[in-house]
Amino acid sequence: GDRFKVVFEQHYVEGEPVGTGKIIAALYERDDKDFYAFNFEKPGEKSNYFDYDGHPARKAFLKSPLKYSRISSRYNLHRLHPILGYHKAHLGTDYAAPRGTPIMAVADGIVVEATRRGGNGIFVKLRHDAIYQTQYLHMSGIAKGVRPGTRVVQGQTIGYVGSTGLATGPHVCFRFWKNGREVDHLRLNLPQPEPIKGEVLEAFNVVRDSLILMLDKVPYRLHADIARQQGVPEDIQRAEP
Repeated sequence: GDRFKVVFEQHYVEGEPVGTGKIIAALYERDDKDFYAFNFEKPGEKSNYFDYDGHPARKAFLKSPLKYSRISSRYNLHRLHPILGYHKAHLGTDYAAPRGTPIMAVADGIVVEATRRGGNGIFVKLRHDAIYQTQYLHMSGIAKGVRPGTRVVQGQTIGYVGSTGLATGPHVCFRFWKNGREVDHLRLNLPQPEPIKGEVLEAFNVVRDSLILMLDKVPYRLHADIARQQGVPEDIQRAEP
């Protein structure tokens, strides 16, 4: 079956454990293949996870700005507007979700706007690089600390689902710009994140090899071992799903 190992930070105060920190290395074994993830900090950036060869473990852009959602309206150049009653281009993708659901930045970026304006309601707009920008409309509120000029990271909460502006119900209208034009992100071939290169790769390889040595010292543990440590009764341990 599948097996895994992890190495993580353990925090101590006066010699007593007080909690755990981030995972610094992980190994997942499946069908005799090893999949690694190593925590590494590139110069001038926050730490991230990379595979054995230095490729980022995450994608450059998330597929949607919500963890749990459904698409209630797609990008459509000829949509009949549900409130205005006439055909008007819908240059975004609507993700319906309960009011207050956290809205996430789909990629690292800088806040360009965080305000309220007309039919857009409360919204946040991000610039990710010289090519890509994203916008999140109809929020019920903007997350604390999110203001023009601040940096955000992928997955960070930037606001909350609402129905401000021209909206029939709680949702986020997600808009995506490429080279200054609004496009359908669901049809877009999004860029892959850049791997580690050059001298930084050499530094990464040193860290990677030291972390592999640490992983090698960690024994694989059976489910029963973990269950016993957590005090799960033996009859439950033996129970089949």
